[in-house]
Amino acid sequence: MAAIARWCLRHRLVTVLIWLLALGGTAAAAGAAGTAFSNDYEVPGTESAKAHALLREGFPGQGGDTDTIVWRAPDHRTVRTPEIQQRMTRALDAVAALPGVASVAGPYAPGPAGAAQISPDGRTAYAVVTFDRPADSVPKAQAKAVLDTARNPATQTDGLQVELGGRAIGLTEAPSAHLAEVIGVGIAAVVLFLAFGSLAASLLPIATALVSVGSAYFGITLLGHAMPVADFAPMLGTLVGLGVGIDYALFIVTRHRKGLARGLTVEEAAANAVATTGRAVVFAGATVCIALLGMLVLRLNFLDGVAIAASLTVVLTVVASVTLLPALLSYIGMRALSRRERRKLAAEGPRPQPPTGFAARWSAFVERHPKLLGLVAALVMAVLALPTLSLHLGTSDQGNNPAASTTRKAYDLLADSFGPGTNGPLSVVARLDGAGDRVAFERLTEALRTTEGVASAGPAVFNRSGDTAVLTVVPDSAPQSRATSELVDTLRRDVIPRSAHGSTMDAHVGGVTAGYDDFAEVIVGKLPLFVGVVIALGCVLLLLAFRSIGIPLKAAAMNVAAVASSFGVVVAIFQWGWGSEPLGLGSAGPIEPFLPVIMVSVLFGLSMDYQVFLVSRMYEEWLETGDNRRAVRVGLAETSRVINSAAVIMISVFLAFVLSGDRLIAMFGIALAAAVALDAFVLRTLLVPALMHMLGGANWWIPAWLDRRLPRISIEPPERSAPRATLPSQRPEADHAEPARTPR
Repeated sequence: MAAIARWCLRHRLVTVLIWLLALGGTAAAAGAAGTAFSNDYEVPGTESAKAHALLREGFPGQGGDTDTIVWRAPDHRTVRTPEIQQRMTRALDAVAALPGVASVAGPYAPGPAGAAQISPDGRTAYAVVTFDRPADSVPKAQAKAVLDTARNPATQTDGLQVELGGRAIGLTEAPSAHLAEVIGVGIAAVVLFLAFGSLAASLLPIATALVSVGSAYFGITLLGHAMPVADFAPMLGTLVGLGVGIDYALFIVTRHRKGLARGLTVEEAAANAVATTGRAVVFAGATVCIALLGMLVLRLNFLDGVAIAASLTVVLTVVASVTLLPALLSYIGMRALSRRERRKLAAEGPRPQPPTGFAARWSAFVERHPKLLGLVAALVMAVLALPTLSLHLGTSDQGNNPAASTTRKAYDLLADSFGPGTNGPLSVVARLDGAGDRVAFERLTEALRTTEGVASAGPAVFNRSGDTAVLTVVPDSAPQSRATSELVDTLRRDVIPRSAHGSTMDAHVGGVTAGYDDFAEVIVGKLPLFVGVVIALGCVLLLLAFRSIGIPLKAAAMNVAAVASSFGVVVAIFQWGWGSEPLGLGSAGPIEPFLPVIMVSVLFGLSMDYQVFLVSRMYEEWLETGDNRRAVRVGLAETSRVINSAAVIMISVFLAFVLSGDRLIAMFGIALAAAVALDAFVLRTLLVPALMHMLGGANWWIPAWLDRRLPRISIEPPERSAPRATLPSQRPEADHAEPARTPR
């Protein structure tokens, strides 16, 4: 690591230019290639996937996104009032003529199909707009044109309300400016300036993170052309990358500033910072990537792209921290220190800087009361984790959007006027072979209409060859309701097998709710394996680094606690709706089925970061003195301030993404912010040191036979040239409470 740092310092201009070329090159390539993201949650082999496959095969070319235009007449008038009918007919004709629109099916067409699109009270109607491509491929400009044409001022007069819903229309509500990133970076810059007192030093972590995350953002866009990548992957990568990127740079700059204060030259301090803390950064980044890539064991294409995209961002932030950052440090020279620190250094010369102030007092306080504080911390984590027990995985749809959005209003109008199931109908698709199967399908149609929980079913639609039929089933409950999921199970388990008895009819239930239920079932089934793999790999890394059985086991327990408690916060806000509407996050609803997997990966990785930086300093002191009490006290006192500063930065960046306007990204932001807050301020600075004080020398125990067989690695080797700081003990005998051990 030191050799890499020295090369970057000697060739600082080349290093900076390489990174700027990487950023510019990926940006240009991504701009030329365009986006190709995919939100395909389909899992091959599931019932919904089979239904979709039958539908594609029997009705080719009908894969365009379908959206809705909903209008409601003012009081004492109906949608069949001549003036309203003429006005809306003109609007629908104008929409049908727009580029990218394949068809518009309105309620004023003759026949029963049109009449079914008018509510029983006659005041609400809707039209179905079919685009010529899936929602992921619909340009935002085309969706915006449909929205503007349908809601033009000439249409919305005399109290007529016109709203639009659907996935393509939802694209128009996504914020165009990166407001969340700007606010998060701005808060991080303020925290860094308060921590360093130097404007130049506070800007370097920001610059490093922006260059690396920007390169990763455009790289993820290009990755979407090579494999399926979800459309939220760039935002997720930005969220994680800004948090860890600024934090990693913060740790290195902090070590660099300590070197300057000890009298090292700028080049020596930068090289030493990368050789010591830089190694810890690489190790921490590796744990994050391992946790993220653990998603690959699930073998789900949708999550594979997310895992690789997020890992790419973390890798680039780590590389930038150990290459670009030292080059930039050499440019600012001694300005990495504040003016007051430079004057003091010039007047007094280099001298040891023992931890003082609140950090030292808190470390001593934890040493005096480990049992009480450990109990309080455990109770806090347990109470926050309780809501996780009611976690409900499912599809959060446009009914969970903010109340002021047009998609939410369209959703509510359809639910109120036509029933909640109108927003998420199920599709029963059947393969028919002969007259016997047709008779079975007719039995199925009649059975569906009398099934409890079904509001309406049919009529059946056959393809040209007559070998495939599809039946639309409208539940009497909302798409995200547990009752709708239970209806899907009833249809698959009882209704379809009973109707198909004695025939060869092959029928499957599809639709949005069915697809999400299948996806969630696969995720839940594989989640124990996934969590086990992530925990095992993390424990192996910590075992190699700290040569202890207790440290990895405590880290695994702390990580599980952080994940459970952060999910409790997410459930309370998003599923129970505690404050979701005031925060602009929409109404209460289920948690996305893929969120637990992604969050477990990210949270395990981020939790390991603080574990590595805290325990590595304790381990260094333990190797020197063999005194567990002193090792814990010194490690906490010397690292708590930088860990807390890093946590405040991460929390600020993550919470800023609540302003993104995207419910899913807001879930990520709140979950990550809660996890980091609990990890830094409850676990790492309270529960972990309390437990380590109570366990004493057992923290560092490892069987001799295992110690001999493990390869020896060092995360952050001690600086031999550094004078040892003296941290006063809380009691005179404190540093001699345990017999010294021989360093390994």
